[in-house]
Amino acid sequence: MREKRPNLPKSILASIRARRNRGAGTHEGRERGHGMLIASYNVHKCVGIDGRFDPGRTSHVIREIGADVIALQEADSRFGERRGLLDLAWMERETGLFPVPVSGVAKAHGWHGNVILFREGLVRDVHQVKLPGLEPRGALITELELKDGSAFRIIAAHLGLLNRSRQQQARMILDILRSRDEQPTVLMGDLNEWRLGDRSSLNTLATVFGLPAAVPSFPSRLPVLALDRIMANQPGLIDAVETHDSPLARLASDHLPIKAVVKLGSLPLSQGAEAG
Repeated sequence: MREKRPNLPKSILASIRARRNRGAGTHEGRERGHGMLIASYNVHKCVGIDGRFDPGRTSHVIREIGADVIALQEADSRFGERRGLLDLAWMERETGLFPVPVSGVAKAHGWHGNVILFREGLVRDVHQVKLPGLEPRGALITELELKDGSAFRIIAAHLGLLNRSRQQQARMILDILRSRDEQPTVLMGDLNEWRLGDRSSLNTLATVFGLPAAVPSFPSRLPVLALDRIMANQPGLIDAVETHDSPLARLASDHLPIKAVVKLGSLPLSQGAEAG
């Protein structure tokens, strides 16, 4: 007699059970202490799961999150003029966030749809990376000097849909990182990878960033796949990664935002600040 198996994969069943405790374990209301809230959000070109293009709704989700630094994916139109889709003036006025500047783009907010918004600090360097693969993909590598003088590197990326492309893209990111000075670094974005194993791009990235626990963020109505990731190159640099799960976030995009707290006490001061 054959053993009876459930119709749904275990990951989906676990997600359904978790929805009963929706909102539990979020950073809202949690004391950040000396931490900095960072987040990643694939805004799906501001098109919600209802099929409606609504940049205002997307902006309100970003305001809900209240992040100090947030990496956005698909924040520009993909074809034609590649124009930015958000009202950045509203964003700065309502949230205090403004974009890391990029060059070589006329009407886009970011680079291949990747945008980094930050609240405080000084941009010391921005490196725009054109990632390999069949699809046009990119990453932004930004080094910030925070108001306390600490140095912090952010890699915002959106990897491709094809496994072979993701492997190439992960290797390129690591090659660039190895050629730069060592400092606390967070990689965040839509990595389009939930599988593990030798052929997974997560295993490639794990050589530097480790392998964080999977936090399902897609699809937003019933998240079962951990496509979005926040990963750090130092143990203990970030607090547990969690979703920002609100009624508006479940509607505004097919991805839920994810977030984590960076422990600022673990960040070293920049040389200039130490010298001063």
